[in-house]
Amino acid sequence: MYTIIKLLKRYTNMVQKETYNKYMNLLKMELIPALGCTEPIAIAYASAKAREILGVFPEEITVECSGNIIKNVKAIVVPTTQNLRGIKASAILGTVGGNSNKKLEVLSDIKPQDVEKTRQLLKTDICRVKLKKGVENLYIKIIVQSGKDTASIEIVDAHTNIVEIKKNDVSILNCDYNDTEKVSLQIEDFNVDSIYEFANAVAIADIEEVIDTQINYNTKIANEGMQNSYGANVGKVLMKNSTDIKTIAKAYSAAGSDARMAGCTLPVIINACSGNQGITVSLPVIKYAKYLDVSREKLIRALVFSNLLALYQKSGIGKLSAYCGAVSAGCGAGAGISYLYGLPLDTIKMTIKNVLRNISGIVCDGAKSSCAAKIASSVDAAIMGHEMAMNGQVYLNGEGLNLSDVDKTIKNVSRLAKEGMRETDVQILEMMINNK
Repeated sequence: MYTIIKLLKRYTNMVQKETYNKYMNLLKMELIPALGCTEPIAIAYASAKAREILGVFPEEITVECSGNIIKNVKAIVVPTTQNLRGIKASAILGTVGGNSNKKLEVLSDIKPQDVEKTRQLLKTDICRVKLKKGVENLYIKIIVQSGKDTASIEIVDAHTNIVEIKKNDVSILNCDYNDTEKVSLQIEDFNVDSIYEFANAVAIADIEEVIDTQINYNTKIANEGMQNSYGANVGKVLMKNSTDIKTIAKAYSAAGSDARMAGCTLPVIINACSGNQGITVSLPVIKYAKYLDVSREKLIRALVFSNLLALYQKSGIGKLSAYCGAVSAGCGAGAGISYLYGLPLDTIKMTIKNVLRNISGIVCDGAKSSCAAKIASSVDAAIMGHEMAMNGQVYLNGEGLNLSDVDKTIKNVSRLAKEGMRETDVQILEMMINNK
């Protein structure tokens, strides 16, 4: 019997260590800096890499991409350009002055002359854009040509995940996933209990650099959005009439998106390959931590919890879909706020259910200025869900997609977003392309 107990303990410790390492690796892989909206940046990254493989500046650039990429690039300002928008601007600028070694910060070295050259090239026919059907929601292929020489870069599933590189039709790289970009956890690998345990147990020294960077970067862009004029100024408008903590949490989250969607050159730390989701999952928790005057350690653990919970939800949805990612991130933030209050896990699970039963179904009709408003709405739902839970209130089991098991509820919502809204995605894209 003693031997069996020892073996069980050893097995338990091995499982716990494996889970610990998986969560650590996931946070380090996902919580990385990006300059600007990640979809135009991914196009710029692929274009810069294609130019590098070609070896000379191309005479022609062809961009083939999925509908979701078109949707998220159509209306967004390309960082460093002030007012250039769209796929062609992203591809040409990446080709002109992008540094592929910097990945999602590919445009950080752009100079004024690069922007001017891009403006001039946009007046020509150097770049063509094609909708690629029957591919993953996140799909980009850049083909560049100079004389008889060609080079191509193909990205699938993650914004910097290059799966194929060719020069003159000779394959240089061909793989299902670049090892450095592979997502190691699927939705079946997550559960709220293990995320909560990890947040409580993680060694601060292991994670503080990642989380501190998120706090610093995302706070800085939120302050920038609050201090200057960007987009529809959702954050500034919210702060005009109220300065209570609920408004502050919503306003600063929206302000970060205001700045980011309008082409601000400050980087953000992303979550699930999205800067808006990175802002939404972190800023409300950061502001509530200051309001509650909690310790730095408590804030770090709350952000670990909120980030992983958002990644959990997105693992079942995918990087891009018709489902607004601010909902997943807002749910993570609501749970993070409950964590800051020291609420027990059962109550935090009530927060998660309350948020998801409120706003699941907000649609994504592309990256643009109104994303800031959707973020504010998601944070508002997060705070309301937290306050309901803190007062012992939760939506009844069996109502809609709500189940007694919080993980099953999350999986229901993920199925709604990924499968149920597939046709919604098609209709949104068709209207965005054809409606003038």
